[in-house]
Amino acid sequence: MKLEIIATRPEDALAAERGGADRIELVSGMLEGGLTPSIGLAEAVAERASIPVNVMIRPHSLSFRYDREELAVMRADIRAIRRTRAAGIVLGALTAERTVDAAALELLLGEAEHLSVTFHRAFDEARDLEEALAALARYPQIDRILTSGGRRTAPEAAPELRRLVQAAAGTGIEILAGSGIRAVGLAELVRETGIREVHAGSSVRVDGHPLRQVLPERVRELRDILGRLEAERAAAGGSGGQPPLRS
Repeated sequence: MKLEIIATRPEDALAAERGGADRIELVSGMLEGGLTPSIGLAEAVAERASIPVNVMIRPHSLSFRYDREELAVMRADIRAIRRTRAAGIVLGALTAERTVDAAALELLLGEAEHLSVTFHRAFDEARDLEEALAALARYPQIDRILTSGGRRTAPEAAPELRRLVQAAAGTGIEILAGSGIRAVGLAELVRETGIREVHAGSSVRVDGHPLRQVLPERVRELRDILGRLEAERAAAGGSGGQPPLRS
């Protein structure tokens, strides 16, 4: 099972790594839901971290709709990130009708050669989550979807997340549960949904504040819970009664 932690600076990434994180999502503007960090920051974090670093590609927080000029900026950012040691990018785009913006997505993916791609929580704004998942499954470059199941937080959306895990089985896309992930209730959420990857931000920081530093011990708490759940599933023969799990 994978644990992804939000970082906004090199110290966050290194603290998350010490705590047992499997992957970093690097952003700026955490209070705005995450924006594209500077290329200098992306280079520094990817150079210093020994776990994969995925970099946010989001030029503003006004919406998940982007015009031609904004897409040109996003493409340039992806090209720059591709020259760093970052493992991947995090992006998303919707149309005015709240469907996946295939034209924008194809432009961005065209710059993302050899990068892992996560479709971010723009997904939760889609008019129909399973329709959006089916649209994203047409793109082999997309490895995962970060989602709270269309609700404010992931723990509120256990039935929706379970349906998404089932719908994603065999597509090559992993459902990454994010928003409201904390130690309390994590085991229950994983057991109810069958998710294999979780994403945490504020809960692993000092005072649970998004602008404070990451605490390795908070990350380790989540990592230990996931480790116990992984052992539990293995003992149960793989799924533990949950939706089929991908290898």
